Amino acid sequence: MALNFSGFAQIPNTDIWLFRLKKEKEKIVIEKGENITHRDGYDNQPSFSPDGKRIYYVSVGADKQADIYVYGVGSKKSVKLTNTKESEYSPTLSGDEKKMHCVAVLQDSSQVIIPFDLKDGKILKDPYPAFSSNRISQFDSVGYFTFLNEDTVLYYKLTKPYTLRARSLSTGDDVRIADNPVRGFKKISRCEFVFGIKDADRVDFYKYHAVLKKAVFYCSYPSLSEDIIWHPQWGLMKSEKTELLRYDEAQKKWIPVFDLSQYGVSKIARFTFDEQNKKLLVVDNK
Repeated sequence: MALNFSGFAQIPNTDIWLFRLKKEKEKIVIEKGENITHRDGYDNQPSFSPDGKRIYYVSVGADKQADIYVYGVGSKKSVKLTNTKESEYSPTLSGDEKKMHCVAVLQDSSQVIIPFDLKDGKILKDPYPAFSSNRISQFDSVGYFTFLNEDTVLYYKLTKPYTLRARSLSTGDDVRIADNPVRGFKKISRCEFVFGIKDADRVDFYKYHAVLKKAVFYCSYPSLSEDIIWHPQWGLMKSEKTELLRYDEAQKKWIPVFDLSQYGVSKIARFTFDEQNKKLLVVDNK
């Protein structure tokens, strides 16, 4: 189920792990790992800066307020970035690295995408005219989102049925892609992305071409876990309990990449790699 942030009955207890990767011959292996949050509470939804030196993530305090924090990989210290009356989730850097978009839960419980200044964490002015339906902060019920390109935002809409949608910020056109999607949907290129649809006991994955407006079946996996990424080297990857798997197109089967149980990880809830493929972030759902 998609996360309805404003309706949390019980906040999951999660930690963020940072793993260092190295290449041995033709194989990528884990060199070492460390728990970088290591506390009771919700620390989740991490992402790397392009240079891999900073990690942005969501932390929920005892007051149930969610804010975005920045962790310095070199300093090993976290600093609060946002400090608003609202709660912020899903930190996503812009292409120019000058701002960050987050899902903000407003005072009236609506969930919208808000741009923040990376320097001071303050809310930025929406670039589109006031009251325009094209403004990114004007469409509601956003659970998760990602940018396909500068103009197109993909988002999980928290209505029944839950839907995956693509919205043009220049025209306001809003296209329904699929019903009952998983929360993971990832960009492959400026025009293509991968997403999953839940069935009774499996997830079917599809590739969607935004120009052709066509979805093509890609593969399936026999569980309802929702966490996926698209890796530039390994293609479609997913988590399953303590393992990370990749889909091998040539063999048409899922191949294990890492098993993190030996590090004390109980259940992988999210994961992502830095652009240099030298670091791996994993959220452990304790």
